[in-house]
Amino acid sequence: MQAFVFSRLVRALVTVFLVLSFSFVILRMSGDPAMMIMSADAPPEAIAAFRQSWGLDAPLWEQYLGFFRNLVLGNFGYSMRDRSPAMELVLQHIPATLAITLPAFFLKIAIGIPAGVYAALHRDSMVDRVVMGLSVVGHTIPSFVLGLVLVLVFAVNLGWLPSGGSTSWQHAILPIATLSLGGAAVLARFTRSAMLEVMGQPYIRTASAKGLTWGAVVRGHALPNAAIPTLTIIGFMVGHLIAGAVVVESVFSWPGIGRLLVTSVANRDLAVVQCLLLLVAGTMVLSNFAVDMLYGWIDPRLRNGHAAGSAA
Repeated sequence: MQAFVFSRLVRALVTVFLVLSFSFVILRMSGDPAMMIMSADAPPEAIAAFRQSWGLDAPLWEQYLGFFRNLVLGNFGYSMRDRSPAMELVLQHIPATLAITLPAFFLKIAIGIPAGVYAALHRDSMVDRVVMGLSVVGHTIPSFVLGLVLVLVFAVNLGWLPSGGSTSWQHAILPIATLSLGGAAVLARFTRSAMLEVMGQPYIRTASAKGLTWGAVVRGHALPNAAIPTLTIIGFMVGHLIAGAVVVESVFSWPGIGRLLVTSVANRDLAVVQCLLLLVAGTMVLSNFAVDMLYGWIDPRLRNGHAAGSAA
């Protein structure tokens, strides 16, 4: 078990390192922050002084080493636009993002899993066809298109809800609906597939032959075994609680992490973007690590097999 945990932990750290390294290089190759933040008619001396004050005139390898050295020391840098601590600026926007992503996450689970289980238990019925049809539609429509459709229907035509902003709880309804509907469709589809695969296994027929009721077979044998592949999708959704809100927050002018990321990338505010990517990568890696640990807890064959392979 220790080898299983250690290998997953090393993989998580390497993933975060690669994400930060890649983003560091791409951000510095995509444009000059001095030209984005200062006016176009700024004198060359002012631009040179700006680059020097932020260390942008140093060689790329020196900036790279300094970036990771500061990370180890807990220094996440400062925003080039307002000179406030970058991580502090990022943390200020997290509550707004969680206000729409957490309710959307629980709605995905509350809608997607029961719909997928019900469709699998009533395979080829009208309900199954309707659920799978809606799942395909929800899975294929991009979130920004779905958001615009909801705005058109509920804000423009019906006038029931505001189209954007964050001044009241009504403003959160459309962003939450946009985030939850697509995720619920994906979860329903995967849950149905996992249930159908489990229902065709020999131990399901054996449990039925022993005289167990159909409900007991589903609850005691089908659902626990179908939970393993479903956990992968749920872990993926947890990892995207922050990253998945980027487009939706821009559509609905929601002042969260996603909107901050878009504006910071446009302005080449390097420290803020790097903090945001660190937060997104860390969230995704931690969620995947938690899913791996749950796998090992639910199915001991995974951790034992890994341990045996490591020992060999």
